[in-house]
Amino acid sequence: MRHALIMAGGSGTRLWPLSRRMRPKQLLRLFDGESLLQHARRRLDGVFEPENIWVITSAAYIDLVAQQLSDIPRENLIGEPMGRDTSNAIGLAAHLLTQRDPDAVMGVFTADHLISPREEFAEAIEIGLAAAEQFPDSLVTFGIVPDRPHTGYGYVHRGEPVGEGAYRVLEFTEKPDADVAERYVQSGEYFWNSGMFAWRGGAILAELQRCLPENNRVLAGLARDWMAQAGTDEQAREFESLEKISIDFGVMEKAQSVLTVEMDCRWVDLGSWSSIAEMHEADEAGNVAIAPHHLVTNGANNIVVSESDHLVAVMGLDDMIIVHGDDATLICPRGYEQKIKELTSLRQKKFGDRFE
Repeated sequence: MRHALIMAGGSGTRLWPLSRRMRPKQLLRLFDGESLLQHARRRLDGVFEPENIWVITSAAYIDLVAQQLSDIPRENLIGEPMGRDTSNAIGLAAHLLTQRDPDAVMGVFTADHLISPREEFAEAIEIGLAAAEQFPDSLVTFGIVPDRPHTGYGYVHRGEPVGEGAYRVLEFTEKPDADVAERYVQSGEYFWNSGMFAWRGGAILAELQRCLPENNRVLAGLARDWMAQAGTDEQAREFESLEKISIDFGVMEKAQSVLTVEMDCRWVDLGSWSSIAEMHEADEAGNVAIAPHHLVTNGANNIVVSESDHLVAVMGLDDMIIVHGDDATLICPRGYEQKIKELTSLRQKKFGDRFE
């Protein structure tokens, strides 16, 4: 049977002050009144049945996730005691899923992107699942057709075709420099690495055992006693003992057989206020306001964000980010956006956990 796993454990510190430790970016309702998590769930309509959709997230977010995804069975929500990167999130979910369905085929999806059109997304997923079924020992990654030589993404080198719509993967390259990225895009042989996958449950567990045997041993034990141990100190200690490593570095780059399927979609990684602003309409001066009540005058190219009824008024400013939260407000030039993460340590040093 086909199952979907949505990974929704990120914290999104670059979207502070709205994204917080107890309310991460994937739960913020900034996209037509819905969250990124709800968009990720809705993209799976018609491809997977609700009872076969799983979500792995922080244990602290389980109730919030359940509120936003009321059609997903509560037992399909997996709460990690702490984040130990994607190898362990996927590995734990694969063990739990195959306990229920030993012949499961898994699709793995992210909750921090906007992807459109949905029809192209669904078509690519169908091809990827079929490839995973046709080549039961292979791992399938979905490759986004690049529209520019982006240096912040990983790239997948496409090889010869295998089956219908699938290709061998020749290599992975993590965040190349500008010249290399330009060459990749011009060649037409490279995709962006989307972080989305398809495989048989048994195939990913076999590769985890081969590539990360100690992690896999611990994950298998955790999965066997997951419900009985839920929330205990012992479970947390076992989880903390896992080597923290991504699925790309830990498994995909070492796996014996990896295929890729083209996903020709608009794929936006929403890791900054500017990337979120790109998904909203700007006024004639280039200002983007994501707020119920706002007023921008004599200013251009500003980003104004608020979820509350508080009026945010901006006058005589250009190229600024203004984000109003319940107990904290961020104001900075757009050129400082990548430094917001640095602000976290300064905030922690001065205020402790108060505004985290």
